[in-house]
Amino acid sequence: MKKHVLDVGNCSFDHSNLKRLIESNFEATVSRAHGPADAITSLRGGKFDLVLVNRVMNRDGGDGLGLIQTIKADPQLSSTPAMLISDFEHFQQQATAVGAEMGFGKKSLDSPETRQRLAEILGGASLATPVRC
Repeated sequence: MKKHVLDVGNCSFDHSNLKRLIESNFEATVSRAHGPADAITSLRGGKFDLVLVNRVMNRDGGDGLGLIQTIKADPQLSSTPAMLISDFEHFQQQATAVGAEMGFGKKSLDSPETRQRLAEILGGASLATPVRC
């Protein structure tokens, strides 16, 4: 059964790269939300196995860490794994402190570590050959 990932707050270029990475390496599909409000609506309306949250929302500059805090504080949504997308280690540490899984940055999309982190949530090992984004 395919997993379902929600990508929140990324521009079209980055969303396309994330979608290609996930759908080419895992039995998963990727949906998109542009900001916190439509992310929460999507999460309440469907089953997601992972939420990927951009540190700074593309459209309105909103705070990705704040969205992760909202998700983790909501009893209906808190069990959904979330990852912050940021190249900055201190933001990754802040995200894990509020309940997120260790995320990754856009610079490391094609790294084995990123595929392994995703595989831990999306099931099984990723494909042996990395797909360049």
